[in-house]
Amino acid sequence: MKRLIVTADDYGAAPEVNEAVRARHRDGILSAASLMVSGAAANDAVQRARTMPHLRVGLHLVLVEGKPVLPAKAVPGLVDSSGHFRTDMARAGAAMFFRPKVRAQLAAEIEAQFRRFRRDRPPPRSRQCPQAFPSASTIAALIVRSAKPMG
Repeated sequence: MKRLIVTADDYGAAPEVNEAVRARHRDGILSAASLMVSGAAANDAVQRARTMPHLRVGLHLVLVEGKPVLPAKAVPGLVDSSGHFRTDMARAGAAMFFRPKVRAQLAAEIEAQFRRFRRDRPPPRSRQCPQAFPSASTIAALIVRSAKPMG
């Protein structure tokens, strides 16, 4: 028997997204969701997920177009003046690849998102970073390092 796994993206981004995930999971359409632990509605998403024991929740790493888990002062090479991640992926990717200090900040932020996820949910069944970065191999190595302790 073949099964189709349908995963919702951006769980935790907004209450409306969270409600759509809940409704589609209840309807039997959705089996998994990727949680943005730094999303504006992440706490709401976590509370909803606890009422849906069959919903598989994975980690959606947010590295652009969102807010970091760490304070902006801890990741100044990753954020703009408003404390949000930069939106220019080419420039952000180059900084992550070529600047060791930025790469260290990136490693710390990835680890912080994994820690937040572990705190709120059981070990993730999936990890997602959907934006295509020019320095994807650099980011992938940091993700693997952060994910190893989780199995």
